[in-house]
Amino acid sequence: MKKIEWLMNTKIWRSIFRTKLPISTNLDRSLVIFNSLTLHIHPVKVREKAICFSYTFYLGMISFFLFVILIVTGILLMLYYQPAIPNAYQNMKDIQYVVSNGTFLRNMHRWSAHLMVFTVFLHMLRVFFKGAYKPPREFNWIIGVILLLLTLLLSYTGYLLPYDQLSYWAVTVGANIVKYVPFIGTKIRFLLLGGNQIGDYTLVRFYVLHCVILPSVMLLLVALHFWRIRKDGGLL
Repeated sequence: MKKIEWLMNTKIWRSIFRTKLPISTNLDRSLVIFNSLTLHIHPVKVREKAICFSYTFYLGMISFFLFVILIVTGILLMLYYQPAIPNAYQNMKDIQYVVSNGTFLRNMHRWSAHLMVFTVFLHMLRVFFKGAYKPPREFNWIIGVILLLLTLLLSYTGYLLPYDQLSYWAVTVGANIVKYVPFIGTKIRFLLLGGNQIGDYTLVRFYVLHCVILPSVMLLLVALHFWRIRKDGGLL
């Protein structure tokens, strides 16, 4: 123990880990959190009611866990998928019937997506009815609303990728609804589809949105969302 204490009081150790020893006061405990690369995301103090399961139902953490599952399964599905009209549907059939455990992989991705929409929506309801959007958490509430919209967009863009009849007509209906947005609806529809009707460009655009752009934006906002929750003294 003496050797460990001696090591922790050397200049080299103190230059890397700037926590003062011994840790005996609340200020020292706070500095451990603030000065740590891995611990600084955690709040120094947590309200007792925030630990209670009935306060949050852990809906935020469940949503994030489902998002991680979607990332992992999505990357694996990308290995067997080509965003081209002649091949997209056949690729999905191959994943389901040829690839080892492909059916399990696809169903895991699909049901995780459905559950994530459900849990994020419940999380928003919980925050609203618990009044957790009130000052000083207004900005984090806005981030949460944006994350809900991104979750819906991820589900919508991923819906076309199997390129079967169900997904084709679902996206067609959605694109036609967008067309009725005043002034810019037609342009948004054209930008979304890459033309006047669903085709190769539509599939590629939905693929890029679903696999690159939307997940990247969502990861950044999730990190910011978590950081604000922690700094407000809450848990996920």
